[in-house]
Amino acid sequence: MIPADIEFVPELAAHDPEIEHINEEAFGPGRFARAAYKIREGGPHERALSFVALDKGAVIASVRMTRIAAGDGSALLLGPLAVRPSHKNVGIGRKLVAIALDAAAAADVSAVVLVGDEPYYGPLGFRRIPRGQLTMPRPVDLDRLLVVEIVPGAVEKLRGEVCHADLAKVPQQA
Repeated sequence: MIPADIEFVPELAAHDPEIEHINEEAFGPGRFARAAYKIREGGPHERALSFVALDKGAVIASVRMTRIAAGDGSALLLGPLAVRPSHKNVGIGRKLVAIALDAAAAADVSAVVLVGDEPYYGPLGFRRIPRGQLTMPRPVDLDRLLVVEIVPGAVEKLRGEVCHADLAKVPQQA
């Protein structure tokens, strides 16, 4: 059960140093070699769709969303999701994901993709993306490539290599 004094709020620039510390603590220096980080290098995350959990004003958990594109589709990439060890296993991470998914739906986002464990994210609505439909810029276990479809048919449009939306090919105007 989430302690009553935990506050969930939109991410602010002032939270960045604490978020970086939490991500370093959770994922270590190897996090920069992961496929999702390669995508995130392509541009900024959506701060308005990213959230933190605060305990007495200190950031104790964070989830970020980044706009992505693949084929004719677009979506958000959820992650990293990280919770301080002192606050794990009480539902804070799941609550942050639920808040982020609600914000994505309210922002007319069609789907949310992540690389993660299906036993953890499945109860939150995520399911596996069909094998071969998407590729990542670095190796990834395809059983961990998951999606929540907010708009029916959105996942079908996501095909090929995932990239940051800022790097997606934009059709040239005549």
